[in-house]
Amino acid sequence: MRMNGKKLTALLGTAVLAMGILAGCGSGAGETSAAGTAAPATTAETSAEASDASGETKDTEAAKAENAPSADLSGTISMVGSTSMEKFANALSESFMEKHPGVTVTAEFVGSGAGVEAVSNGTADIGNSSRNLKDEEKADGVAENIVAIDGIAVVVDGANTVEDLTKQQLSDIYEGKITNWKDAGGNDAPIVVIGRESGSGTRSAFEELLKLEDMCKYSNELDSTGAVMAKVASTPGAIGYVSLDVLDDTVKAVKLEGAEPTEENIKAGSYFLSRPFVMATKGDISEQNELVKALFDYIYSDEGAEIVKSVGLIAVDK
Repeated sequence: MRMNGKKLTALLGTAVLAMGILAGCGSGAGETSAAGTAAPATTAETSAEASDASGETKDTEAAKAENAPSADLSGTISMVGSTSMEKFANALSESFMEKHPGVTVTAEFVGSGAGVEAVSNGTADIGNSSRNLKDEEKADGVAENIVAIDGIAVVVDGANTVEDLTKQQLSDIYEGKITNWKDAGGNDAPIVVIGRESGSGTRSAFEELLKLEDMCKYSNELDSTGAVMAKVASTPGAIGYVSLDVLDDTVKAVKLEGAEPTEENIKAGSYFLSRPFVMATKGDISEQNELVKALFDYIYSDEGAEIVKSVGLIAVDK
């Protein structure tokens, strides 16, 4: 049977239309499938973001926990010793007690020798000494725990014109060989030699570094760092030595061999008057009670190092 032209054209058009619809459906299915595949990627990204946020939250919580007061320790730690270490000891005690509210840290500042003796005879947990321990002290079972390095500054009254002294000039002044500032580059004025009392860690370190043990000729021997500062500030022609961390504008620190008393110069070795700050214990730190061990852990931590630096001292590596 023959089909006329109009019917044939209609049939062909219908077939083409049907094929287009089928193709469109196939394409739509593919796009849906692709979209379905993309959905898990979006979920993964969301999970990653959530994980990052969770990590940040954990880090924040960990930091808060580290700085939060701890209630796991309680009791008392007693420190006795160096007046030069007063500023550091007070800053350390306050920070440690803030971190451990159940702990009380007491401190007496009566000189290095008395501090080491207190540890040796068991009347204190820690003896603060602004010098190295002597052989006989170590032989008695006292351990030398260095917690910081301090510079010893040589100070004069503010009106003194001397800016720099050599090591030999400084030795000669304290040994009584130079008695007038004109012989050390200054004005014609008598030198008033100020020092610390016998038993002072600052005095011991100063005399040892200059090799002047029991050879110094003092006009005044004073019993604290603060007393030396006040005496030098108020006495024309005076010279004294104090811990680097107590320097202020009431006195003038002189250079030694051209080097200023700074942390950088002490570390570089160009400033020769420096000494350790020691927190002595009867036996090693590992043999101490939990409170004392916790205090030393804190001292040698990053937070402890910041306290050391905040009072003008040099932190040490443990």
